[in-house]
Amino acid sequence: MGTMDAVTVRAMQALSFLMQKTPRGLRFEEIPKRVTKIRVPTSVGDVSCTIYRPPVWSPLPPPVYVNFHGGGFVFRHPEADDHICRYIAAHAQCVVVNVDYDVAPQRAFPVAATQAYDVTVWVTRHGEAQGWDGSRVAVGGHSAGGNLAAGVCLSARDRGEPSPLLQILDYPPLDLTVDPGDKRARTDKPLLTPGMGRLFDSSYVPDASRRADPLVSPLLADDLTGLAPALVITAEYDILRDEGDAYADALAAAGVPVTHRMVEGVDHAFTHRGPVEPAIETIALMATSLSAAFVPSASRPRP
Repeated sequence: MGTMDAVTVRAMQALSFLMQKTPRGLRFEEIPKRVTKIRVPTSVGDVSCTIYRPPVWSPLPPPVYVNFHGGGFVFRHPEADDHICRYIAAHAQCVVVNVDYDVAPQRAFPVAATQAYDVTVWVTRHGEAQGWDGSRVAVGGHSAGGNLAAGVCLSARDRGEPSPLLQILDYPPLDLTVDPGDKRARTDKPLLTPGMGRLFDSSYVPDASRRADPLVSPLLADDLTGLAPALVITAEYDILRDEGDAYADALAAAGVPVTHRMVEGVDHAFTHRGPVEPAIETIALMATSLSAAFVPSASRPRP
């Protein structure tokens, strides 16, 4: 990564708060907010997490959804996912752990990927102390966070821990070996431009030879068998759509249960920026998918 690129990214980070504008129709202001903050130890430093609890008390420990925010691996605004975290906590009746992982270029790959995995393992091991059911855990994320969630599931399969019940991949980047300028846009003015994509990729993985690592580019993994069931969401106009579509197909071909929703008429980050109607429908799909995944296997109806 060149000096000027590093300066540009740091300037973008300083001004990124100006981009955090959730449309009123997506704020879900009617949903009560029950949050606390904790610090979770990882092998590469402690990570701050915001804990969202269901607004309705239950006598049984609720399941857990571990959420990774987006931002091209460089923007550090987990609060941008507040509306999604509150909605899921309320409608899936689960705890949501919103992870404030470290970003690049200050801390490049593999730091965020390592923190994502370590936090998920910690969540599964400390359920009793935290008041949630560590045996019922799902992971997911948006944009760069979807990449991290996919990496968590690859690592979990290879290491034997944890066992996510579902992975939610919301318009994720899944192949960083391809130059963003070569990725297809189905609109004249895509939200995620090739120039932005190059800055994000070079910040997160400065050494281009490492971008074929499956934890950077899950689409390039040699083996996708045995991964957690997936909800893969792609956006019609997004330059990342093709790799998301391809990953959903590859998961299905590997025998992984997949629900793939390609949302028409929207671009990257639509679950945060709108249009409101398809965004609400998609967030509701996340919640219903989690609710179904969290049902204990013994209680699920037989086909």
